[in-house]
Amino acid sequence: MKTEVKKIESNIREINVEVSGDVVKNKFEDVFKRISTEAKVPGFRPGHAPRDILEKQYGSAAHEQVLKELVPDIYNQAINEEALDVIELPEISEIKLDRDNLSFKAKVEISPEINIKDYKGIKINYKNVSVSADDVKRSIDSLKESRKLENVDDNLAKSLGYPSLTELEKVLEKQIFLQKENAERQRVEGEIIENLVKGLDFKSPQSLVRRQLEDMLRQAKVDLALKGIPREKIDEQEKKMREELEPEARNQVKVYLVLSAIAKKENITQDEHMPRRVMEFLFREANWNIAA
Repeated sequence: MKTEVKKIESNIREINVEVSGDVVKNKFEDVFKRISTEAKVPGFRPGHAPRDILEKQYGSAAHEQVLKELVPDIYNQAINEEALDVIELPEISEIKLDRDNLSFKAKVEISPEINIKDYKGIKINYKNVSVSADDVKRSIDSLKESRKLENVDDNLAKSLGYPSLTELEKVLEKQIFLQKENAERQRVEGEIIENLVKGLDFKSPQSLVRRQLEDMLRQAKVDLALKGIPREKIDEQEKKMREELEPEARNQVKVYLVLSAIAKKENITQDEHMPRRVMEFLFREANWNIAA
């Protein structure tokens, strides 16, 4: 197999592929063997029709089947040999096939090269989380207002399914702590990500941006529908929503690609949990400044 890769744009490559000899011949033989066992040719039992008759009646079908099976296999071999990190299905063109040769062009979009270095030891300012008596009181007062009760006492707690006010306060204290801790963690994650992407200049693949944008737009429509907004009103806002969501979609793709680049460097599994695993790794490697 011969391959030649041309750079079309920053993230676009064109691969010229040629393969000849036994690879093509054997594929035709395999396809005709299968056709022979299934073909119904008058005067011959299945599997016994002469090859010239099969060629005449099923030559076109065999040609299409060879293309269907051989092109994907050869394409995958080509991108593996060239070590291309392809992120979208290829555009296949200029296919030529005869009994000895196959050639085609594949236009692909690849993940950008991201030269990320200083991702260990990022300085992080973390504030220890605490819950004050006032925090709990505000939460209690909010519950009291929602129940229209006059007094904060055991009756309020019992109306919410707790045996006493003391038990309710303990539960609320824990909930408030978890909320604050989660908010602080999200703030720290944002700080880490800001440090990661700062100074990195690369073009995010448009196909990934488009895919992310469609997902965000779909979710935004669902959220509006759950609020009771009519379908026609949602459709009227689609263009505006798309314009508003695109910058965030582009940013999310950029962050994902940076995290993916770190995952490759650190041999972190590339699956749907990759971003979380990378963030955990960055937390462990960060330079923490913990304030009371």
